[in-house]
Amino acid sequence: MRTRGWAAIGAVVVALTGCGAAPRGSDDVLTVFAAASLHAAFSEIGAQFETAHPGAMVEFSFAGSSTLATQLVEGAPADVFASADARNMAKVVDAGLVGGAPVDFAANTLTIVVAAGNPKSVSTFRDLSGPGLTVVTCAPVVPCGAATATATAAVGVELDPVSEESSVADVLNKVTSGQADAGIVYVTDALGAGDRVTEVPFPAAAAAPTTYPIAPLAGAAKPELAQRFVDYVTGAPGQRVLADHGFAPAPTT
Repeated sequence: MRTRGWAAIGAVVVALTGCGAAPRGSDDVLTVFAAASLHAAFSEIGAQFETAHPGAMVEFSFAGSSTLATQLVEGAPADVFASADARNMAKVVDAGLVGGAPVDFAANTLTIVVAAGNPKSVSTFRDLSGPGLTVVTCAPVVPCGAATATATAAVGVELDPVSEESSVADVLNKVTSGQADAGIVYVTDALGAGDRVTEVPFPAAAAAPTTYPIAPLAGAAKPELAQRFVDYVTGAPGQRVLADHGFAPAPTT
């Protein structure tokens, strides 16, 4: 399995882990574009999928869902897209790039993270608007940013973040590196950060749930393999991994 990151739209930075590189279009390579908040869970799912499908190699590109959707619409090659919201999936669907109906496979909830031990004594969402506190959020175009805006409206406060990041992973990094006192991320990110942060849950997070859809793409080099990966994520094996990483089941209608 290997992971590919995109520094900017149209620019590719490749970091390989595990198997060596294989040319796109070869029988065993599956390229998956996935929301940054899925990094830990999907990396584990990818390894399991490779074991269950000998000869297959999963290549991931993790970034903010809006960035990934833009890359796909502008022609970036991929086989599967997993978004952190329906809005960015809809952009890809509307562009005629989806090869099968998107399926919701997980849900997530916002939370506040602060430096380990909570030295600034943050206890409520309203505390984030207080003086002397540096706060980082996701940009509004990113799913976690849109959810943050909904939660902020529900609480009735106005935040003044020192920066608005392009992915939830960047928000978490600002807090763990000491560049910010607090950040708004998903509960899965707080769980993954372990003792590097202290989590401060807030009730208004329930007003901004996040649901993740996944779909094979119409331009998939190996459509059957792409569908198998989607089925693996939505099936029992993938759902177990997602639950282990703090994701909730997708809501049913």
